Amino acid sequence: MPKKDKSKTDAVEILNRRYYAGKPTRLRRLEAARSNEEIARKIVELRNEAGLTQAQLAKLVGTTASVICRLEDADYEGHSLAMLRRIGLVLNQRVEIRFVPVQRIA
Repeated sequence: MPKKDKSKTDAVEILNRRYYAGKPTRLRRLEAARSNEEIARKIVELRNEAGLTQAQLAKLVGTTASVICRLEDADYEGHSLAMLRRIGLVLNQRVEIRFVPVQRIA
């Protein structure tokens, strides 16, 4: 089995070193983006599992389809706990909030 060339590094490690290492503001933005994307993905997943369109979910929640569309956008930063609870109630889900350690990039 050939030895791994130590001068070569995988792309993720290179990007982490170049763009995030020692840059706390960028790290905070990255973590916020990951959180927003996770919320958006979960809403889409639950809505699809329930067989609902954005308009149908909006009607059940008491809002508009454009609000649901925004909530399902990974770039959206205005998630309110109250709205997430309303969506959870309609989809027979409970919102759970956890604090987990942030993975630090050296």
